[in-house]
Amino acid sequence: MSVSNDLGLWYKSIPPITRVWFTAAAAVPLTVRMGLLKEMSMLLFINSTIYHFQIWRLFTCVLYYRVGFNYLINLFFIYQYSARLESSTFSGKPADYIFCLFFLWICNVLVGSLLSIFILTDALILSVIYIWCQLNKEAVMSFWFGMQFKAMYMPWVILLFNWIVRGSFLVELCGIVVGHLYFFLAFKYPQDFGGARLLQTPSFLYRYFPNERSGVSGFGTAPIPRRQGDADNNNDANRGRQIFGGRGHVLGGN
Repeated sequence: MSVSNDLGLWYKSIPPITRVWFTAAAAVPLTVRMGLLKEMSMLLFINSTIYHFQIWRLFTCVLYYRVGFNYLINLFFIYQYSARLESSTFSGKPADYIFCLFFLWICNVLVGSLLSIFILTDALILSVIYIWCQLNKEAVMSFWFGMQFKAMYMPWVILLFNWIVRGSFLVELCGIVVGHLYFFLAFKYPQDFGGARLLQTPSFLYRYFPNERSGVSGFGTAPIPRRQGDADNNNDANRGRQIFGGRGHVLGGN
């Protein structure tokens, strides 16, 4: 089998919503790198968006990143953690996952506008990573230099790492705060506090993106009891938990 066929099969194996995001996040920076678009037109300049109707900036600001090592890492994160979230918690519920990404996008853009953050790609990705980590908090992750820690700490490890390397953590903190807001409203508040689901997927999304399994409804899947969660995490551990390398396992697993 040729390399192109292998890449094609791999690309088709990515869950559909993540595939669209991955493709856009790969293509937008490349168009700038090839000189087809200007970098300044990708950034979130709120005055240009409002007064000059440059609405595309609301989207390109969460897709654009200068091509380089961090660009590849962002694509890796999208492939790993968005795909995992879409194929587990949101499995068979495309409308719910689309609304999840919409909520994360709009909140990150609002916070970015207030804090004058012009590129929010890292923030959106970290919001998704944060949600996955909270739903799989007992999984043990492997990081560079052999570091291991529970998944619940991973967003903060990424924040600390980027602060050491780049000298700033504001974008990462924005992503963590937005991810926590979604996790609290969609999962933690309804289960742990017995409150109503404050986030509801609009019904029109179900018409265009119906659930793929009968009898499934509601906004995502709430965190599951510990025993069931351990069993599910053990199954996930068979596929390996990793960030940049190494293999993780779930606490209590074989």
